[in-house]
Amino acid sequence: MGIWLIDADVLAGSRFRTSALVETVATLGVLADRRPHRPGQLTRPAHQRAAFRARLAGDPVGRAFVKGAMAPNWLTDILCPPPDDDEHTFDDEMRRIRTAAPAALRADLHGDDPTLDVPDLPDRIAAVLDWVWTGVVAPDWQRRQRAFEADIIARTRRLSTSGWAAALDDMRPGMRWLGEGRLQINAYDYPPHDLTDGQLLFIPSTSARGWVGWRRPNRYSVVYPCAGLLAAGDQTAPGTLRRLIGPARATLLTLLDNPMSTTQLVSVSGFALGSVGNHLKILLQAQLVRRRRAGRSVLYYRTPEGDRLIHITTNAAAARGS
Repeated sequence: MGIWLIDADVLAGSRFRTSALVETVATLGVLADRRPHRPGQLTRPAHQRAAFRARLAGDPVGRAFVKGAMAPNWLTDILCPPPDDDEHTFDDEMRRIRTAAPAALRADLHGDDPTLDVPDLPDRIAAVLDWVWTGVVAPDWQRRQRAFEADIIARTRRLSTSGWAAALDDMRPGMRWLGEGRLQINAYDYPPHDLTDGQLLFIPSTSARGWVGWRRPNRYSVVYPCAGLLAAGDQTAPGTLRRLIGPARATLLTLLDNPMSTTQLVSVSGFALGSVGNHLKILLQAQLVRRRRAGRSVLYYRTPEGDRLIHITTNAAAARGS
């Protein structure tokens, strides 16, 4: 399915939303070493991966599910369908897996491992996903949602000022707007698929590449990598930097690896709007950040001096082993 044919009505009705199950699937791939880890995607990568390996050690069905669900460039269909409008929580989205027929789930998993031929396969798959959600994603969900919401704000503003080509071209690797109602979603040589009368969702995630999904006959989704940083507040700022310029300003300076608006910084950091504005004013005066207008937004970004300060304090912390 390399090209989707999308008319003006489908584009006009498309929308952004977040999905707890999408983020759980993205995290599952990282925990299982089936997908690359992006900075900030796991709060304690070594510990969480070790805990997941221990969880699977006593669950042969769970191990076979992970192996059969994910290949380097492939994800099983059972994990891809977009959420319905009435599916707002992780449990809502999981209902379709818990109630699926075991044979249907087995048919979508790669390979011929007989370990998967069990009558309670839906429950066994759900148990793995439940563990990832409860143990890794849910405790960090508020932070992730702030990053997703910031990304959605940035993309909808770009859409309003520059159109669909600008909003879609850098959304995920291999995807670009070709014009004349054609959206290339990957480089595979599949016949074009017509989305006329369909509903299209765009869902940010921490995944490095994302994926596409559908629920026949007319609901489709593009899962894409969140462009905003997933920095966990001032935990990502070196202690030396926090002591030097203060924890809040250190957090904001660390977050500005990529240009971000005040609204995005508020969403990602959790700081109040007035506080962010005051700290940005001081960083501007110190020539650690600059700002520029992009459409209707004002974006802040680090100066070379700000980059050097981050580099020096990070290296100092690493040399101390902290």
